[in-house]
Formats: sequence, C-alpha cells, structure tokens
Amino acid sequence: MRSLTIIAALPAAALALTACGGTTDNAAPTKTVTVAPPSATAPASTPTVPPSSAKPPAAKKIRVPNVVGKNHQAAQDLMQAAGLWMLREEDATGQGRMLILDRNWQVVRQTPKAGTSVAPEATITLYSKKIGE
Repeated sequence: MRSLTIIAALPAAALALTACGGTTDNAAPTKTVTVAPPSATAPASTPTVPPSSAKPPAAKKIRVPNVVGKNHQAAQDLMQAAGLWMLREEDATGQGRMLILDRNWQVVRQTPKAGTSVAPEATITLYSKKIGE
C-alpha cells in the first residue's frame, strides 16, 4: 500500500517541478499566451447620452400676434394657431366677471404686447370686456 502512495505522488511532484521552472525529460514545452484586456482591443465608442453639462437646444421663440379689437374667441384661436396655448383671460372692466361665452367679449388689451417674441410655454393674458360696453 505504501508503494501505491509514492507512485501517485510522483506525477504531482513532476508537475510542480515543471511549473517552478524545473525541467524533466518528458515535459512538453510550455506556450505563453498573452491576452489583451477587452478595453484595449475594443474600438472606441462615442457616448450616446450627452454629458450633463450640455445645454438642451434653445426652444423656438414665437411672435405674439396682435389680437386687440378682435372677438375673444377669435383671439384665442389666433394665439393657438401661432403655437401659444397658455392663455389667461380677465374682465378688463375690473368687475371680475368670468368670460362664459367668449364670442360675446372683445379683447381690449393683451400682455405681452403684440410682436414680442416668447417661448411656446409663455402665458398670454387677454383682457376683454363685453361687446357694447
């Protein structure tokens, strides 16, 4: 049983001796393979997400149309056709009335003034009074 243990230990010893640089007559020559890290062989790629310091493109400015003197409903339609959707309306007489039927009111003032360039999300206020007042 003792001879079996020694025979089993011999191949392990020969392998250890070869790995440490020792030589044996029947050992196969070792080959050295160099593998480059993936980042060194991979082509450079451009990031798909812009850096956080990049500014978003400037929003297109819209010129505010002149709606003073127009029917309130027509004035709203013109503003929306121009791309301005944030519209406020106020009773120009100061009575605080709600503009229930827009067609019965006429725009007497607007802010911002006609011709001003504003962002699409700008709020436009139309001051109107009932027709005939």
